[in-house]
Amino acid sequence: MVGCASLDPGTNGRPGLEVTKESLLVDTPKVDVSNVRKVFDNGHHNAFTDMTLFRGVFYLSFRSCLDGHGVSPNASVIILASRDTHKWKQVHTFSVPKRDTRDPHFLVFKDRLFVYTGTWYSGNGPAKSNTDLDLNLHLGYASWSGDGAKWSEPILLDGTLGHYVWRAAEFGEKAFLCGRRKIGFEVGPKGEPNEIESLMLESDDGLIWRKRAVFQETAGDETAFLFDQKGGILGIGRRRGTAQFLQSNPPYMKWTRRNLDRHIGGPLIAKWGGRTVVGGRHSTD
Repeated sequence: MVGCASLDPGTNGRPGLEVTKESLLVDTPKVDVSNVRKVFDNGHHNAFTDMTLFRGVFYLSFRSCLDGHGVSPNASVIILASRDTHKWKQVHTFSVPKRDTRDPHFLVFKDRLFVYTGTWYSGNGPAKSNTDLDLNLHLGYASWSGDGAKWSEPILLDGTLGHYVWRAAEFGEKAFLCGRRKIGFEVGPKGEPNEIESLMLESDDGLIWRKRAVFQETAGDETAFLFDQKGGILGIGRRRGTAQFLQSNPPYMKWTRRNLDRHIGGPLIAKWGGRTVVGGRHSTD
């Protein structure tokens, strides 16, 4: 995390308005990273992490791949568990044949711990370039556990073909998931073109998904979001340029989308200490 901000949703609330540092940061506390510990090392490329607390135990998930950052069927999702964040134990590992398991994210939902992963189809070997990849062939998978020790085999998520699934949240006995896709599932340039929309998918059981709303109508990307007590949504959407602040209320038909003053890669939004905290990766020249 490169910084944090306390969001004031009532500031300059007109859609499309550029949000400056002065209007977004409200009494921003300083962030000091005081302790960095290595918890896992297998000599492979280990990245794209998420962490959660379930039944009093911390869980850490990440992608591991001997072929590095690039898309490869040799990728796997690894889950570690710890009661004190100092001693960690590997409790689950899974992969999907001919697919790159990437960007695992947790969701505690209906007394189960789910981990969701988006998977590129990569065939029998690593992709040579992004032009070998087709977003329309993307699929979401999940593995879940009731106790954090025994996990299901990876399960294909119905309703996610052509969607790159990402962060999840729950509200009102339903699960919600970010999924980005080509607009109209257009058959054209491979990889991830600009003609991408970021959707909010909805599920009753965490496994079968349907479209509920649109986070970003164009240039959609990774979207982190949370709910207030009445179902209102605050979100941060990554884009190739600057990120967007997203806001909506049920039934999520009307959205406020405001351009921020910086790029935020891999965004996170959470409540902590009476504040709404945003974290992510800030790319600089």
